[in-house]
Amino acid sequence: MGEQLVGGLPQFKFFMEYGPEQGRKVTPGGSGTESNVHKLPISENLAGVSMRLNPGGLRELHWHASAAEWGYVVRGRVRVTAINLEGHWEVADCDEGDIFFFPRGWGHSIQGLGPDEAHFILVFDNGSFSEFGTFSSSDWIGHTPPQVLATNFGVPPETFDQFPKCEVWIVPGPVPPLPTGAGNPHPVRFVYRMSAMEPQRFPGGTLKLVTVNEFPMSSTMCGALMTIQPGSLRELHWHPGSDEWQYVIAGRIRVGLFGSGGRMRIEELGWGDSGYIPSGYGHYIESIGDEDAQVLFGFNSGTHQSISASEWFGRNSTQLLATNFGVPESVIEKLVLENQFVRKGTKT
Repeated sequence: MGEQLVGGLPQFKFFMEYGPEQGRKVTPGGSGTESNVHKLPISENLAGVSMRLNPGGLRELHWHASAAEWGYVVRGRVRVTAINLEGHWEVADCDEGDIFFFPRGWGHSIQGLGPDEAHFILVFDNGSFSEFGTFSSSDWIGHTPPQVLATNFGVPPETFDQFPKCEVWIVPGPVPPLPTGAGNPHPVRFVYRMSAMEPQRFPGGTLKLVTVNEFPMSSTMCGALMTIQPGSLRELHWHPGSDEWQYVIAGRIRVGLFGSGGRMRIEELGWGDSGYIPSGYGHYIESIGDEDAQVLFGFNSGTHQSISASEWFGRNSTQLLATNFGVPESVIEKLVLENQFVRKGTKT
């Protein structure tokens, strides 16, 4: 649909799980595809990547100069390594449901641990970010004069004759052994065991929300995993302080985006679709499939701020609301004006 407008709002969904012919990059070690402002123009402040690693496949040592990275393991296991600006480093294994965070500029790597393919979602706090334009170690070494490398690393120049001459991105390799130690870890770890987190329970679903309060390392981004039962609704709300990036892991959802001035657009998203909600825009999420919808969220703020329409209305008198909407007070009195977060519904 490109930039076609519906109700005055641009498209806000993008299917990420396409094949190589549509832009997925594939190597013997794994594959990846991305969604950013160049593919979905509304997503100005957040970008996403869906990446898969074969057992032993290594997303090589690299760093991002323009964005922090928040990751969620959808399936399988990965090992992440990182070094910060003070030289502290750490190695940690992440299981399905765990999250990790690399602040902007930190060197890091990700490797599949097997026995099956690992699938994880990455969210970046820069809509212009591209996974295929990062600062990679192989690219750097491959384009530095051998004599400079020899001086830098204290070896003869010919040592680097067999090194790659361009970026390898994801390379195949053996499954690594268990780490022998944590090295010189930074006081704040960059992995959070979201898999072990007890979810919040609501009438129509559940929520795992990880902010800077639970995960201090992730100071500029936070994220959530939500399940919504068929027919149930993540009620009308908006986020004053952050944009919202969505990825549908399972099920189907219907998202309504309200942009003021009579502008409203409704999109249906299924497995592999990403969605984008700009900061301050009203929206809702309805589960429309036969199974629970499971949706991953990333926000470009370490804190999570949300204002519920039902709670907001409920803080006002019935008389004020009746005047506001031009209906009898008896109608207002029938409304359930409390924040239920995920409201129970019936599939139609």
